[in-house]
Amino acid sequence: MPPRNHKSWLAQPNVESISSTAYNDPEIFAQEQELIFSKVWVPMCHISEMYNKYQFRTTQIAGQNVIAWNTGDRVKAYLNHGPQLPSGKVWNDNTFGSELHCEVKHGGMVWVTLDPNPTQSVEEWTAGAFDCIADAIDTEEMEVFHYHKAVINTNYKLWHDTNSEFYHDFMHYFNRVSGFNDEYFARKNIPFDNGHVNVSSFTVNYEEYDGFEDRGELSFPNLPPNQWYMVDLFPGFNFNLRGSAYRSDSVTPLGCNQVLIEFRGYGLRKDTPEERLTRIKHHNSIWGPFGRNLHEDLIGVAGQGTTMREGTEARNILHGRHENGTIHDEVGMRHYYSEWGKYLDLDPYSVN
Repeated sequence: MPPRNHKSWLAQPNVESISSTAYNDPEIFAQEQELIFSKVWVPMCHISEMYNKYQFRTTQIAGQNVIAWNTGDRVKAYLNHGPQLPSGKVWNDNTFGSELHCEVKHGGMVWVTLDPNPTQSVEEWTAGAFDCIADAIDTEEMEVFHYHKAVINTNYKLWHDTNSEFYHDFMHYFNRVSGFNDEYFARKNIPFDNGHVNVSSFTVNYEEYDGFEDRGELSFPNLPPNQWYMVDLFPGFNFNLRGSAYRSDSVTPLGCNQVLIEFRGYGLRKDTPEERLTRIKHHNSIWGPFGRNLHEDLIGVAGQGTTMREGTEARNILHGRHENGTIHDEVGMRHYYSEWGKYLDLDPYSVN
């Protein structure tokens, strides 16, 4: 290599990086709402939250109010231009606006799209990303036992990034103590069509953390003891299976630098009271509002949101780590932003 001069040192390195403009530009945010969130399938809730006839749930997708309700025969979804009911019963199909495409899939999630003519079913759109946990979440009926939400001053993509890159695992003392073993560092990031990624499993040694116990006896069906799988769906949905507990995150972008995140924890409907209490304990000890890990993730992305909000100095976020697809390879980030660029018809690494 020839000697470097000052121009060489000041030159931008030839690695994949994305400008903070991609996170804080209002025009890009508006395009994301119109071109991405109005086209994809969104997991808006779980079927167990509307088991009974006339029960319903509401959400917002790409700025549109949406309602899904149990008709008794199936779940239907509509644009919610009618009365804003906090809870209770709806009357008939004429109460609301246009009917939306709706499916119940992948462990009982209720999926809705604003696209009037979707070219793919939910199963086609998820493209096999759920295959690694299908036997665990589809064998027995699940139900939600935990729900909370957080409004964070950060860009929604930064939350998804924290589920796509694993450098931040060093921030989690619990993960370092219970999981940094040879299996962990050999985990693979596996890309799927449509921007999705899943992260292969490894054995978590829960008992290595003071006060925690082995969780193998209460594993989800067909799941080996103490395994941990993760499914990241484009453009901002995450599914985490940690042996005895299952979690989903759904994002609703509220602005360039604000996102609503809904967190759900799941058990099996057939759980005994004792089993359910154990699952709740296992879930909340890591992912509850006062658990070991979740608040650390939220603090991290809130800090990123502060430093990258509109009006701050432009900076680049590196996606350049190549490690043969293993856990610290940023292939998941590159795969995600490649899909993001396709929807917006731009090169993500040329945004400035």
